[in-house]
Amino acid sequence: MTRGPTLFNRISVFLGLGFLYAPIVLLVVYSFNASRLVTVWGGFSTKWYAALLKDQQMLDAIWITVRLGLISATAATVLGTLAAVALVRSGRFRGRTLFTGMLQAPLVLPEVILGLSLLLLFVAMGLQRGFWTVAVSHATMTLCYATVVIQARLVSFDRALEEAAQDLGCPPIRAFFLVTLPGIAPAVAAAWMLAFTLSLDDLVIASFTAGPGSTTLPMRIYSQVRLGVNPEINAVSTLLIAIVTLGVGIATLVQRRPKGVPRG
Repeated sequence: MTRGPTLFNRISVFLGLGFLYAPIVLLVVYSFNASRLVTVWGGFSTKWYAALLKDQQMLDAIWITVRLGLISATAATVLGTLAAVALVRSGRFRGRTLFTGMLQAPLVLPEVILGLSLLLLFVAMGLQRGFWTVAVSHATMTLCYATVVIQARLVSFDRALEEAAQDLGCPPIRAFFLVTLPGIAPAVAAAWMLAFTLSLDDLVIASFTAGPGSTTLPMRIYSQVRLGVNPEINAVSTLLIAIVTLGVGIATLVQRRPKGVPRG
């Protein structure tokens, strides 16, 4: 007979979730605070959102961050899909251990080490730090996460479906795009969302590889928080939470869509 969760377990879970999400709830609530003091409630107001729309530096940082996330997440997902296919479909090939280790290294390397290594690489290559150096850095950082997610789905994918399409005359590449890719689409979408979120969140690597005109939103927020918490930062953070929540919701809907093999 299976016993249900005890009162102690329920209280522990409740306290754990409260510790995680209570600060986020407070941040969202105080983003509508009329008072400039973030610890004193002065009534409901949306003036900090209006102030955000007039802060050109913050808007530029948001636009740069979104562009970086879109570009780096797309590049990481494409490369991660190719790497996952190579690891799952190519069997034991020469250099597989080294290839796997290089892919998984960013998972365990501290971000300070990774950021410093990328900085030294760009300096050695004579590249001027800016938007594209940050984009390459973020794609490098998130590539391993995308590969792990997609590889896990490819391992459990029934390859007989792809082989059946090839038996019916479909070329291997077309069979992959018409059969395999739609079958692993939820994992690809999840990998893209994870890469996009990690890019939005990154501060350390961007601090090493960014240059003039490529200040990201986390860098802007960090520089302002050091001088004192501004309620406008609460408004920015609330919008980020809303974007991530919306993305997670879309990814969940994609994962719950009916599975089937499309005709081509």
